[in-house]
Amino acid sequence: LVILGAILFVLGFDQAARVEVGDLHQGVPELRPESRYNRDTAVITENFNLGVDVLIAFTETVKDGSVDYEVMELLDRFEWHLKNVEGVKSVLGLAGMARKINSGYSEGSLKWQVLPFNQAMLAQSVGRVETSTGLTNLDGSVLPVMVFLEDHKAETLRQVVAAVKAFDTEYGREKIRFRLAGGNAGVMAASNEVVREAQFPILIYVFAAVILLCYASFRSVRIVICIVLPLALVSVLAHTLMLWMDIGLKTSTLPVVALGVGEGVDYGIYLFSCFLAQRKKGLAFTEAMDAAMTQAGSGIVFTGLTLSVGVGTWAFSALQIQVDMGILLMFMFLMNMVCAIVLLPAIARLLFRSE
Repeated sequence: LVILGAILFVLGFDQAARVEVGDLHQGVPELRPESRYNRDTAVITENFNLGVDVLIAFTETVKDGSVDYEVMELLDRFEWHLKNVEGVKSVLGLAGMARKINSGYSEGSLKWQVLPFNQAMLAQSVGRVETSTGLTNLDGSVLPVMVFLEDHKAETLRQVVAAVKAFDTEYGREKIRFRLAGGNAGVMAASNEVVREAQFPILIYVFAAVILLCYASFRSVRIVICIVLPLALVSVLAHTLMLWMDIGLKTSTLPVVALGVGEGVDYGIYLFSCFLAQRKKGLAFTEAMDAAMTQAGSGIVFTGLTLSVGVGTWAFSALQIQVDMGILLMFMFLMNMVCAIVLLPAIARLLFRSE
């Protein structure tokens, strides 16, 4: 059983490393794919050159930068750069609007769909764009660029964010910088970056707390190992389940794994408390473990099944976020129970062999 658990851990760890951070489906992640809102969103995105997922990149420049040809020319290149990123449907920025307005002053001639070198002509084109459009501020020092995306999948957001950062690194200067990010997709991209940075520290803190508290309770490294190893295996398998079910790691699913660890440690504590009580009576390892299983085993199974059935009903919810959390919690509650009953005694037998 210990060898089987080790094999599952290695295989699961390889799969868990592939879990994406962010959403993996189109539409609002809180709702099911077949919900009315998500179906309407898909129709709008498919038939129009706009979308409901918008990332806003902010161009920071000097005062009256909107009438500075050097700034506007670089902004125009920035807009063109973003238009060529995979997953982008269209880009709306002040430079593109100024080009079209300038063309309109010349009877719509495509030859005049350019940015004027002359500052007065450039001001004439830019002046037609009100601040209410969200493409400029009052003094022309902040020029937002709206990037309409096909979806807000993790890969799409990662590509757009990387494109903005790369352009700013290569062409940004003291006079003009390109910053991230606003819009609903911009908020999601920022959340994904925070989750990506926090996923491992959170697990480290949780396991560190479990290890310290278990050691303080039992004063035994071997008992701590027996309790923690099954929890680590279940955590890895939970990430594997997320990969198989296309559940991304995000703010709603990140705490679930930590919650499963905090709940699963109870099983090991129950079992070893009974085990140590029997050992103090002078029973051998096998007899003490059998007695501990008799006392705590049924309670562990009942608790695990009760919690699993309770959260398992979330799988029938109309909210996709609740479905994902219900499935993950049910899996972790069940697997923690199974590992406590099956794997934990096997590890204990290996570590307490000399006794």
